[in-house]
Amino acid sequence: MTDLGDLLPDLAVRPPGPASRALAERLRRVESRNVTWLADDFPVFWTEARGANVRDADGNVFLDLTGAFGVALTGYGHPRVLEAIRDQSERLLHGMGDVHPPTAKVELLERLARLAPWEGARGVLASTGSEAVEIALKTALLATGRPGVLAFDGAYHGLTLGSLAATTRPLFRERFGARLYPGVALAPFPAPSPAAGEAGADEALARVESLLEHGAPNGDPIGAVILEPVQGRGGIRIPPEGFLSAVARIARERGVVVIADEVLTGTGRSGAPLASTRFGLVPDLLCLGKALGGGLPLSACLGRPEVMDAWPPSGGEAIHTSTFLGHPGACAAALAVLGLLDEGLDRAADDVGGAVLAGLRRGLADVPGVRDVRGLGALIGIELEGDGMAVRVSEGALTEGVFVLPAGPSGRVVELLPSAYLTDRQAQYGVDALVRTVREVVG
Repeated sequence: MTDLGDLLPDLAVRPPGPASRALAERLRRVESRNVTWLADDFPVFWTEARGANVRDADGNVFLDLTGAFGVALTGYGHPRVLEAIRDQSERLLHGMGDVHPPTAKVELLERLARLAPWEGARGVLASTGSEAVEIALKTALLATGRPGVLAFDGAYHGLTLGSLAATTRPLFRERFGARLYPGVALAPFPAPSPAAGEAGADEALARVESLLEHGAPNGDPIGAVILEPVQGRGGIRIPPEGFLSAVARIARERGVVVIADEVLTGTGRSGAPLASTRFGLVPDLLCLGKALGGGLPLSACLGRPEVMDAWPPSGGEAIHTSTFLGHPGACAAALAVLGLLDEGLDRAADDVGGAVLAGLRRGLADVPGVRDVRGLGALIGIELEGDGMAVRVSEGALTEGVFVLPAGPSGRVVELLPSAYLTDRQAQYGVDALVRTVREVVG
């Protein structure tokens, strides 16, 4: 079972097979019914993964184009990442991140400071993207004294209470509204070529100016603007050139802190070390996660020193910390990922993403039900006509041995977040399988 990595799909039984269906029944008895969607034809249960391949409980081999929610940019079990984790785990498996820190924490923060777009960057490590966003929102409040937040339609920043307040999809919010901070204002996030009824860049910027002038819906003055350089879960929404830098300029004129949520787009996924740089955006705070940990839970909030110094010095008790802050195994994995970034991980992502994007555009150019095929680096979206069509495509692709995900609030966008080290054969298979599936679904 060591042949995974650069294989094409090989389905011994139609997924989900009997072993996956049996595991679904077992899971149904022990997990909250809200967590995992269990149906007659979904999901498959994973047992092993290498490179861009996943093997399920029935022995089927799949091609994963989801990167496990964007985490596996370096593929599953990259040798350098595994070596770093093994070496660290044999020496120190856990530390006391804010009391007696592991040396790996220092090394990682030093390396992240070199990645950041400012001199003297400082940071706070965490375990999840949501927590990195929480840290950024807290930092902005400390730095400005203004609790209000400006976010954008279509945003996804996480599901903890602070990050959820800036996440816009009603499905995630509606049952928890009574606990959400009411001082979040929403501006439109423009598409590059807006369709009828969608805001363009000028309208969106005018709305940003108005909201920063008048404050949040509850009357609180706004101290933070939070944005994703590319809205991932919102449907791979790529803003027009100049929009993000204009938002930052408008915010800074009013003393508002700009937060770039690069949990998905950072660490090479966008075809650059940071997606912000591809759009001319220099934020005040930067959130990283997902691919950063190489498969282990790790995130970070980095910031300009003058903004981060709004936090008081520790008097022996940190006012934001967590048990696994600076986990040595995760820090070691991240250092390995950043080493790969130094050697061209971002360029590999750009090359793979560009090849997949070009193939999909060629294969789907004459399909009437395809509204758009777009991408940036190894972030690719196929936008379809009709609610829920991307869900049907993801289910159909499963029978071809390919994992993709639906995205967007109405399930119209097929989302691809492949490994930067996808082989040429795998990339071509994935394109061909998706073209067939989309044609079957929308035809």
